[in-house]
Amino acid sequence: MKKRSLISIVDDDQSVRESLPELLNEFGFSVQVFSSAEAFLASEWLELTECLILDIALLGMSGPDLHQELKRRGCDIPVIFITAHGDEIVRPLMLKRGAVECLFKPFSATALLEAINTALKVV
Repeated sequence: MKKRSLISIVDDDQSVRESLPELLNEFGFSVQVFSSAEAFLASEWLELTECLILDIALLGMSGPDLHQELKRRGCDIPVIFITAHGDEIVRPLMLKRGAVECLFKPFSATALLEAINTALKVV
């Protein structure tokens, strides 16, 4: 049986933490959710995560700050940023900083799956 890729989600929005795992499970992925960047960094799932779906505007450490911290630690986890507060400047900036994709909420299941598939090819 094929191993299911682990996707971790870091978002302080409870509705996202409840809905996205169901969708990703339907796509065949394993999922872990975290309400903060700090919780993700402190978890045992950090080393097992194959793709990180990361909200930009988190309470505490922001998504971009977490992304930078992961790079500083030498963790090359592919990151897909998600945001409800985006404008035309945010996406190119996140891509320039090394994100695989930056999706604006609400995004389609198809767009998310395409971004995850791209991220998993990077690994």
